[in-house]
Amino acid sequence: MISHNNTDTIVAVATAPGTGAIAVIRLSGPEAIAITNSVFKGKDLTKQASHTIHFGTIRDEGKVLDEVLASLFVAPHSYTKENVVEISCHGSDFIVQQIVKLLLKKGARLANAGEFTKRAFLNGQFDLAQAEAVADLISSDSALSHEVAMKQMRGGFSQEIKRLRAELVHFASMIELELDFGEEDVEFADRDQLRSLILNIQSIIRELLKSFELGNVIKNGVPTVIVGKPNAGKSTLLNKLLNEEKAIVSDVPGTTRDFIEDEINIEGITFRFIDTAGLRETTDKVEAIGVERTMQKLSQSSLIIYLFDITEVTAEEVQAELDRLNPKKLPIVAVANKIDQASPEKLAAFASIENLVQISAAEGANLDDLKQALVTKVNLGKLNTQSQTIVTNLRHVNSLNKTYEALDDVLNGIGLGMSGDLVAADIRRALYSLGEITGEITTDDLLDNIFTKFCIGK
Repeated sequence: MISHNNTDTIVAVATAPGTGAIAVIRLSGPEAIAITNSVFKGKDLTKQASHTIHFGTIRDEGKVLDEVLASLFVAPHSYTKENVVEISCHGSDFIVQQIVKLLLKKGARLANAGEFTKRAFLNGQFDLAQAEAVADLISSDSALSHEVAMKQMRGGFSQEIKRLRAELVHFASMIELELDFGEEDVEFADRDQLRSLILNIQSIIRELLKSFELGNVIKNGVPTVIVGKPNAGKSTLLNKLLNEEKAIVSDVPGTTRDFIEDEINIEGITFRFIDTAGLRETTDKVEAIGVERTMQKLSQSSLIIYLFDITEVTAEEVQAELDRLNPKKLPIVAVANKIDQASPEKLAAFASIENLVQISAAEGANLDDLKQALVTKVNLGKLNTQSQTIVTNLRHVNSLNKTYEALDDVLNGIGLGMSGDLVAADIRRALYSLGEITGEITTDDLLDNIFTKFCIGK
C-alpha cells in the first residue's frame, strides 16, 4: 500500500462495479464536507447537522452532472470518526466517474483498498480483530459465516483476548516491581498463582485453536470431493445438487478428465463440491492425468463422497475401496447410486456399510438424505455461535500459537527457579503476541498486509 498522510481527504466508489439504479461515492477526511459543498448546489452542507440527508445537484462550473442525495456524518460521529459524506447518484459509470474526477480536482485523493476501515481502526473506532471481521462480513455467503463475522465485529473475540491479556499484565507488573527491589529478595508475584493463571490461559487458548477447524469451515466452506469409478453417476449427482448442467453426463467411461468445482449452501454451511475423474486403470494419458489429480484433490479435501453404482459392485468391494481411499480417516459418506435399477435383495446386501446413503441421482431420489448426511459429517450440530468464541482468521491462530509457546517458557522458567527478569521477558512475549491480535501491537507492514485485502471503498 502506498503511504499517505492520514489527514488527507479520501474518496472512492463504495458500491459494486457495474451499472445499477444508484451508486454511492464516499468521502472521508477533514475536508470531506467542504469539498462536497464546493460542487453541491442546494443547502450549504457546512452548516448542516450530522446524520442528515440533503437533495441537490452536483455541478462542474455550472454544468449539472447529476441530481444526488448527500448524506452527512460529522466527526466524530461516523464510521471513520472523521467527517464523512456519502453521495448517492445515478448508477451510470459515466456519471460516477465524472463526479469522482471532479472531487479529485477539488482536493480529494483516491482511497486505497481498505483505507476507510484502516482509518476507523487508527482513530479508535474498533480494534484490529473487529476491523478484520468487517472484511469477513462483506464476504460472508452463508448464515453461519454472517453470524460469526457479526459477533467478531461487535467485539466478542476481542473481549476474550483483552481479558486474558489484562490478567497477564497484572502479573507482569508484579514481576517488574520485584526487579526494582532485586537486592532485597522480595516476591510480589506469587509463583503458584502465576502457574495456575497460565495453565488456565493455555486451556482457553487450546479451545480457541480447536475452534479454528470449525471457523475455517464456516468462513471458507467445506472442500467436498466426489469420487468413484467411471459411470458411477458423479457428474449426474453434481448437476442435481447444483440444479444446473455443470458437468458433462455421458455413458462413455472417462468423460470427466479434470475436476469441476462449484458451491451450494446446506443449512447455513457452504460446501465446495469437486467432481473428479473416475478412478480406474487407464492407458489414456489425458484420463490418467485426471485420475492423478483426483488423488491430489482427495488429499486436500475435508469431506469425501464415495459414489458407487450399486448394480455393479458388492458390499465387500465397496468397503475395501473406502478403506483404500481414506488413509487419513477423513469424514466420508458412502453413497449407493442407481437404486431405481436395483432389486430389494441387492439393496439389503449393503446393510454392512456404515451410514450408507442410497440414492438415484438420475431420478433425484433421496438427495435430501444425502444433504443431511453431509451436514452431520461436518459436525457443527453442537456449535453455538451466540455464546461460543470461534477463531476464523489464520493470523489470529499464528498469534495464539506464539502466545502458547511463550507461556510454556514461563512455566518452564518457574519450574527451574529462573530469575524474575527472565520470567518477565517470556510474559512480555506472550503479551506482545496477544496484542498483535487486537492491534495493541502493530507495525505498518502488518496493517498494510491486512487492509490491502479489503475492497476499494471500505
